[in-house]
Amino acid sequence: MSNEKSALQRALDWHEQRLPIVSFIDGVVGTKYPAPKNLNYFWNFGALAGQTPDQKMEKLVRFADRMGIDRLCIYMGHPFLTEPTPAQLRDQNDQVLQALRHWSHRAFGFVYLSPQHVETSLAEFDRCVRNGPMVGVKLWVAKRASARELDPIIEAAASMNAIVFQHTWHKTGGNLPGESEPTDVAELAARHPKVPIICGHTGGEWETGIRAIRHLPNVSADLAGSDPYNGFVEMAVRELGAARVIFGSDAAGRSFASQLGKVMGADISEASRKLILGENLQRMMTPILKRKGIRL
Repeated sequence: MSNEKSALQRALDWHEQRLPIVSFIDGVVGTKYPAPKNLNYFWNFGALAGQTPDQKMEKLVRFADRMGIDRLCIYMGHPFLTEPTPAQLRDQNDQVLQALRHWSHRAFGFVYLSPQHVETSLAEFDRCVRNGPMVGVKLWVAKRASARELDPIIEAAASMNAIVFQHTWHKTGGNLPGESEPTDVAELAARHPKVPIICGHTGGEWETGIRAIRHLPNVSADLAGSDPYNGFVEMAVRELGAARVIFGSDAAGRSFASQLGKVMGADISEASRKLILGENLQRMMTPILKRKGIRL
């Protein structure tokens, strides 16, 4: 077989030397595109189309592959429950466990817990995290993060080095009764200064959200959920440091592309971009992954 280049390849090489369009495109959206390496926060798993958890995961992974996203964090099932009963909590977590049976090479599971049902939540933590495959805790809108009922849940998470993800939002028309704002997360984090906590969505109204958690080194800002406004990522890096900023998509509530755009379009260093797109979350997850013998 001849080792000589084909006429087409020679023509491409000639063109590339004079006008390097191909290498430029490869660096921006191709094989050298700096897409998130490992982890991407995902919204409500149950919101995806599909009759079964496997069908939902198949669609999710197909969409993620289009954007070069390697790993996903999934939580919550169907239907969409703001105040689940103990039985509903278990069912929600069963759906994620089922998805992980076939997709553990692409996804990490977070157990959905509720401070309205502390004993059930602790039992679910043991079932799904301590004695199961999940690696984090998802807290939503059952009670504000500042409520003391969250303390036993946070302590359980700390005992396994599990990641804690607490939803926050600031709504102009008023939050749900149990819906947290970043100030609630700040109060919780101050009571548990050694436990890493992710402030979900940074409150949506991110300027005040960033300021609310700025003084707490154990709290990271999540970028997911809001529109890709100019300045969000830059302010988070400037005020918190790039090591405390986490990329997420909030899919299917938002698209992977719009949320990636926040980071890829931000005026920050490439080193900061890599931290945000995966290295920070990988670092946070390393202790529990080591406990469980899971390798990325």
